[in-house]
Amino acid sequence: MTGARRAALVTGGSRGIGRAIACRLAEEGFDLTLSARGTDALGEAAEECAKHGVRVETVAADMAAEDDVRRVADAHHAAYGRLDMLVLSAGVGSAASLGAYPSHRFDKQFAVNIRAPFLLIDACMDLLRQTAPARIVAISSITGQAPEPGLAAYGASKAALTALCEAVNTEASADGVAATAICPGYVDTDMSAWNHGRVPPTEMIASGDIAELVVALTRLSPRAVVPWVPVVRSGAELWRA
Repeated sequence: MTGARRAALVTGGSRGIGRAIACRLAEEGFDLTLSARGTDALGEAAEECAKHGVRVETVAADMAAEDDVRRVADAHHAAYGRLDMLVLSAGVGSAASLGAYPSHRFDKQFAVNIRAPFLLIDACMDLLRQTAPARIVAISSITGQAPEPGLAAYGASKAALTALCEAVNTEASADGVAATAICPGYVDTDMSAWNHGRVPPTEMIASGDIAELVVALTRLSPRAVVPWVPVVRSGAELWRA
């Protein structure tokens, strides 16, 4: 391994949950590769993280494009030669009721939410094993376990993401590479803004809470494997987004 400090790769790192995670990892001393589509927001996130005295590389990429996914993995490997944590935070969601559901929306969600994570894990696995102990964290959703009307495709893609983390553990945890799916309800980010009429932002989970869970995982021994973690909003209904 060429780098002396721990290194993390964070997709969706320019805003929302991904940015919160990236900033907390920077505070913990991780060098970073941040990936997202928008170059301006990506640059702003990189500047914020770099204030903690760590190295930050950025790669503008579309997770729906396989070549971009592999380019992100290659860029991180070339920059650091190690991968202590892979954070899969890039995701898309689209609400629509069943009955003539637009197939292009389904395809987009599965391309970004599950196909890209699979490809990126596959591309990074050798480096993760070389760096081990190492961790993979995927930002899934509680709708993968407790579906909501209108979110059938989204919930299905996130259920697959959680299952992927479980499968990774059967193949790689004995090698020191453990995967965890964090499955929150509505988090107060731009992605959840469409639902503010039903769930006010003040009642949503804070993105900082998710970031703290990620940091907590970095402190576990490689003997501890956490397949998935549900995070729900406070209230009388336990399994609610």
